[in-house]
Amino acid sequence: MTTTPRRPDSATVPATPKIKEALDARDALAAALTRAGIQLPAMDIRTPWDDDRTGEAPYALVHLGVCSAPVAHALALVITNGAAR
Repeated sequence: MTTTPRRPDSATVPATPKIKEALDARDALAAALTRAGIQLPAMDIRTPWDDDRTGEAPYALVHLGVCSAPVAHALALVITNGAAR
């Protein structure tokens, strides 16, 4: 059986603890990136289950999407500078 990633912010998906954790992580990462002058345009939350599955997700993922080469370089610089501390 294959799974289709799905955005959990639709009205059909309950706000489970795992989804809330992923949403909080996404928001914290977005805020940190904003402070560093970086914006990822397609950050969202994905879950690993099919649309017809019920119950709590075993996990939820922060999907960072794609970014341009300049944004990737900016991320690399911020990570390198932070790792050097």
